[in-house]
Amino acid sequence: DATSRAIFEATPDDAAGLAAAALAEGRAPADLGEAISLAANQLLLRDPGRSIAEARPGKAIGTVHGDSVGLHASDSANAWRNLARAGTPRNTYACLILGAYQAALDRIARGGDFLTWTPNPTPEDVAKVTETDPVKLLTQADEAIRAQDQTKACATVHRYGALVLPARPVFDLLLGYATTEDGALHAEKYYRTVVEEFAATRPTFRWRHLDALARVTASEYGQTAAGIEEASKRLGV
Repeated sequence: DATSRAIFEATPDDAAGLAAAALAEGRAPADLGEAISLAANQLLLRDPGRSIAEARPGKAIGTVHGDSVGLHASDSANAWRNLARAGTPRNTYACLILGAYQAALDRIARGGDFLTWTPNPTPEDVAKVTETDPVKLLTQADEAIRAQDQTKACATVHRYGALVLPARPVFDLLLGYATTEDGALHAEKYYRTVVEEFAATRPTFRWRHLDALARVTASEYGQTAAGIEEASKRLGV
């Protein structure tokens, strides 16, 4: 989408101006919200992962969960989009202009050459996933998550989506980890973001959100959420 790419590549001020101009020209707020969300999604798909200097306990080198640029940007875009739906026309426009500004600011302010990095999954990574059976693809995705293989998890879910298979089984698989993994306080939140953005995005682009969620799930795997053991015992599951 040209608007999404323009926001992704713009400076914060230019992104805000682009959003304002689009609305003034009659662009539907829902369409502009989609463009902002997809721009933020590119930050998560392109992120090379934490460097040695950025690594912390629970956030190893190469991980993208928690307070990564892309995940924060995606959650923020989702919040601005929801605020835009709930407000008066004046507030709707303000929220979308601010959402575009923040998506561009997130790309620039925290560093990284996002404009030149290649988004995941690459065609080469997808080509390695030759399975077409939906059950086996889900098994492969689950195995990749447990191996913390972000690339394979992302590529496998992308392959599943390219086969025009039902999305619900993928959501069900990833939901299991959103409720058991810590995700540096973002596992459940980002899962909800993807549920909402997938539903509000055109079929041509919506699987990018699930690709990103698969990557984040593989990134956060192995950090058990606080209280999950006690909750499981109390619920008998």
